Amino acid sequence: MLYHLFHAMDFSVPGSGVFNYISFRAGMALILSLVISMWFGKDLVRMLQKMQVGETVRDLGLEGQLQKQGTPTMGGLIIIGATVIPTLLFARLNNVYIVLMLLAIVWLGTIGFIDDYIKVFKKDKRGLAGAFKVIGQVGIGLVIGLTVYFHPAIRTKVEVPQVIAEQFANNEVTTFTEENGTEHFLLDRRLPNTTIPFVKGNEFNYSSVLGLFGREARQYTWILYVLVVVFVITAVSNGANITDGIDGLAAGTSAIIVLALGILTYIGGNIVFAQYLDVMYIPGIGELVVFVGALLGACIGFLWYNAYPAQVFMGDTGSLALGGVIAALAILVRKELLIPVLCGVFLVENLSVMLQVSWFKFTRRKYGEGRRIFKMAPLHHHYQKLGYHESKIVTRFWIVGVMLAVLTIVTLKLR
Repeated sequence: MLYHLFHAMDFSVPGSGVFNYISFRAGMALILSLVISMWFGKDLVRMLQKMQVGETVRDLGLEGQLQKQGTPTMGGLIIIGATVIPTLLFARLNNVYIVLMLLAIVWLGTIGFIDDYIKVFKKDKRGLAGAFKVIGQVGIGLVIGLTVYFHPAIRTKVEVPQVIAEQFANNEVTTFTEENGTEHFLLDRRLPNTTIPFVKGNEFNYSSVLGLFGREARQYTWILYVLVVVFVITAVSNGANITDGIDGLAAGTSAIIVLALGILTYIGGNIVFAQYLDVMYIPGIGELVVFVGALLGACIGFLWYNAYPAQVFMGDTGSLALGGVIAALAILVRKELLIPVLCGVFLVENLSVMLQVSWFKFTRRKYGEGRRIFKMAPLHHHYQKLGYHESKIVTRFWIVGVMLAVLTIVTLKLR
């Protein structure tokens, strides 16, 4: 909003020229989101306490668990507000990537809010039916997948030899010259490309999968791509939701993931860094760094109230939105195949539940009694049952998250 205001004034206001720089606007978005989440967050926490929007805790036999009975939930409103407001103020709102991310966080946050509302005010512990949650997640997946595939403004650029570049029109080729005089030719591509980690020349096109069934099958690439997008968003959103089980775990892990994605986004949107590191250059994607800055500040600011002992829980309002937004961001940056590494904590938490349930059902059919792999699922509850304190579990999960984030960034050169 401020960028458009100063742009309309032709940046005639002294000092307004700094709004041309993404790094400045991202930094301001981060600072403002911290202020909103930490300063105004306390007012929201008090309001939720007065409204008796307390968490209903099911007794799982965990030490100190019942002490959390009545702790306010729906704290994800802090994360959403502290992300949306700075983004609206500092981002370029005519950027399709920004629009998609704002839509994703509000859409998924609304689904989570409805779920929390039913649990708290309707006194229904089941919350929103799982089918409706999935429908909502699939819906935003369809919107993002179809937009990325068909929107004319969403393009990638790949380097080609000069001989090939000369075969295309000038508006399809961008010339980039290094300081040493080396000239590069970048060709516009609208096909859905992504990045394969740990592979040299790691650009992968989804149409090559359907190409195995003949050239005509490539016309249905959009269906494959949309299905992948829907699956990724649903899986990561649910993974974040499952991870949100003890104080500070989901918010801190998400902050680490968001920071790593912010680095990848900045590199992918900067032609100089993209060429130097030999990664896919995506025009316009750099604007998402502003959104990432706001989201990072919101996660860190929320930890002020969510760290052990938590004064507020994010609830599904925050966890569904965080997971879905992280997935959408990875998809837009063409790094969705890195999600198993970067979001390894979410993945392991998800798998622990799936393994526990599957093994229990299998052994009950075979032996007449259900057996368990873990003392309790998700995995963080297993460690609680082993006697580890919440803060130690969270800290160690954060350390693992940092290691996975570093490994993700290292894949830029490790091929």
